[in-house]
Amino acid sequence: MSRATKPLQERVAKHTPRLEIAIGKSLLPFLVAFGLALFIDKVVGPGIGATWTKILLDVGIAILLAGSLNVVNGYAGQFSIGHAGFMLVGGYAAAWLTFYGSIHWFGTKATVDGLFQGEGLFLIGCMLGGILASVFGVIVGLPSLRLRGDYLAIVTLGFGEIMRVLGQITARQPKQIAVVKERSMSELANNLGGAEGFSQIPPYTTLFWVFLFASILLILSYRLKYSSKGRALLAIRENEIAAEAMGVDTTRSKVVAFVFSAFFAGIGGALYAHQVGALDPKELGFLKSIDLVIIVVIGGMGSITGVVLGASILVILPEVFREFSDYRMIAYALALIVVMILRPQGIMGVKELWETSLWRRMVAKVKR
Repeated sequence: MSRATKPLQERVAKHTPRLEIAIGKSLLPFLVAFGLALFIDKVVGPGIGATWTKILLDVGIAILLAGSLNVVNGYAGQFSIGHAGFMLVGGYAAAWLTFYGSIHWFGTKATVDGLFQGEGLFLIGCMLGGILASVFGVIVGLPSLRLRGDYLAIVTLGFGEIMRVLGQITARQPKQIAVVKERSMSELANNLGGAEGFSQIPPYTTLFWVFLFASILLILSYRLKYSSKGRALLAIRENEIAAEAMGVDTTRSKVVAFVFSAFFAGIGGALYAHQVGALDPKELGFLKSIDLVIIVVIGGMGSITGVVLGASILVILPEVFREFSDYRMIAYALALIVVMILRPQGIMGVKELWETSLWRRMVAKVKR
């Protein structure tokens, strides 16, 4: 290390908030995430009632899905509109494992309590869904991420529609449980409900699992954004040609971001399936992908806190206008139009909450 760079690094370390250092380098944030998820599940959920618990689950899943899309659309500056396809892959993979696995090993299709039984199977299903979705991310990303702009959007749109159609043409579920027990898991791989949807999925999704995975995604997104790989993605977003000229492997960086995004989209699909209790391919098509894009754009493309705010607003806002059922969607659409006119860069733009002057003034007052 040269003498010129050493004082510079010392000054940067001196003025870097300790919280950011802790988030970037220690295991403490993951322990905090675990405790926060447990608190929300055991304290907040019972205190707010069933209706708002359902809304809170929707908010957490939206944060997970939109946060994963933000890595591709926000950090790398690409335009993917097929995110629901990865969600569909993860949801079907996890639902297949928990539904048929519960019957095969536990003799029932209902929920089975216990971390080493039903919930453990559900956790493995979430990982399976994320891994399969990331495999599809590689398959789609390697050839398509050499494209840019509208061409990439068309490819991702096509992928999402292919997944939707494949979900609709699968065979129906066997109706007799005894028949299922006698058949191997591999023989049941195509029995996913067909056009009627995969139903009777055991409802394992809880506030704990949703906010645990959402918190892990936010922590990893933070670390990615402020790492050298994240800076490479931001350089690609600003000017891909200039990034290539500076030696950034743009295709590799975009594929890695795409795979990361697909993995958490698959987990989000698994959580969605086990919350609703059914998977309907028609519900996870183009419009679902557009909903996620809207959350990212409204919150601010590339902003972690923007995604959290955008997901919270766009999930809660329709519930607020539910009393005006005839005009609810009109008011919702007008609110989006007003935000885009007055704040086209999104609520947070490209900044984070801790980078704003208001946050710095609040921290300064606390220190005093």
